[in-house]
Amino acid sequence: MGICFSNASDNQSPCTTGHFSSGMSQTTSNTTSSTVSNVSGNSQFSGASGSVDEVYPNGQILPHSSLRMFSFTELKAATRNFRNDTVLGEGGFGKVYKGWLDERASAKSGSGTVIAVKKLNSESLQGLEEWQSEVNFLGRFSHPNLVKLLGYCWEDKELLLVYEFMQKGSLENHLFGRGSAAQPLPWNVRLKIVIGAARGLAFLHASEKQVIYRDFKASNILLDGSYNAKISDFGLAKLGPSASQSHVTTRVVGTHGYAAPEYVATGHLYVKSDVYGFGVVLVEMLTGLRALDTNRPSHQHNLVEWIKPHLSDRRKLKDKMDSRLEGKYPSRAAVQIAQLALSCLGPEPKTRPSMKEVVEKLEHIEAANERPKEPRVSSRHQTAYRYGQQPLHHRSPLHPRHDVNRAYPLPRRAY
Repeated sequence: MGICFSNASDNQSPCTTGHFSSGMSQTTSNTTSSTVSNVSGNSQFSGASGSVDEVYPNGQILPHSSLRMFSFTELKAATRNFRNDTVLGEGGFGKVYKGWLDERASAKSGSGTVIAVKKLNSESLQGLEEWQSEVNFLGRFSHPNLVKLLGYCWEDKELLLVYEFMQKGSLENHLFGRGSAAQPLPWNVRLKIVIGAARGLAFLHASEKQVIYRDFKASNILLDGSYNAKISDFGLAKLGPSASQSHVTTRVVGTHGYAAPEYVATGHLYVKSDVYGFGVVLVEMLTGLRALDTNRPSHQHNLVEWIKPHLSDRRKLKDKMDSRLEGKYPSRAAVQIAQLALSCLGPEPKTRPSMKEVVEKLEHIEAANERPKEPRVSSRHQTAYRYGQQPLHHRSPLHPRHDVNRAYPLPRRAY
């Protein structure tokens, strides 16, 4: 989950998923199959049948979970006994391994369905509660921009989650990775990614009982082979406030640099606390810089605090754009996204746009970016045409679309 924080001294209610709970007991693993399969029993969500993204491009909440229960032996074989050379990454929950799942193929052959297996570290502070949160939420969510949870394993003290494999890794790796394996993302691909991630968040916020994701950041945005973005890691997700309330109060968890200031200061969690985190990712996308980096000069450690004054100035923004873009981006679109990021980073939740509004704005920017420019006719050509000469014809330049964190105590900060 990246570098996370929590307030261990907070006596407020722990991270839970409210009524969206299966009521699983840690005392017996033999009942796991029945309890998880009935995860939707008392849900406040309404859903429809079916689970294919192509049929429901705007997503849906399934009435029943259809997760597969894996045995530990199956996943051990799929990951070649959790060998180090199959490790894809590591977070506060534990390591994530690449695996091959096919009853007719051997894992040694590297054939079969490719999966990602997240295995709980026995020393993890995030444990059963966040494992259950992932099962509860992702077990019934179906949306093109949310990663698919295929199944789970719970045997004795072993807790594992099985996901679809995302070929291109995380947005974090592409924005901040170095070396030959980390290729810089072109502007159009960056825009495609943030639009996809925005749609995923908007889906969560628009459900009957709003879901607050609570840990939106670049490392939790995964990319498939065509750079379609999918939000992953629902361990900190939480049901939103009731209709009569503006927020929920909970212990403070999340990631330094991404968490909204009102949440860090008070423990009051709003739906639009997620919008703040999205604004941080927009700034990272523009600058190619991490939200928090202690290797920078002290006044630049926090990206938002440092860059925010530059976002409203076109010339200052140009100086702060990611150098790996090599200037190959539409300046007007960059300015518009900077302005959108500023609105997302508003000091108060009520001043921030909804994720639905964010999606609409980004789609408008993308559409304008793809629209062919009208040729400009110079005064010389106009004069020539006036005297009976044929004007020069210019081909309009086209812009084709490319298809292409462990928990630590944190003292409260005053904002």
